[in-house]
Amino acid sequence: MAANDLTSSDFTAGEKARIGLLVARMAKRGMAGPTVDISDLKRRVERIEDGARRRKQGQ
Repeated sequence: MAANDLTSSDFTAGEKARIGLLVARMAKRGMAGPTVDISDLKRRVERIEDGARRRKQGQ
């Protein structure tokens, strides 16, 4: 396993909840059709993942 790999234990409870809500919003937008943009929600999830990755690396 590489240092950049994240597992569920690398996230705080709040981060898990926020990711869950963002994924639900992505699914809701996805139901509206394939042309609906969800890139803003993906970026928000990536920022949460980046924070967990920094914390895991001790920075």
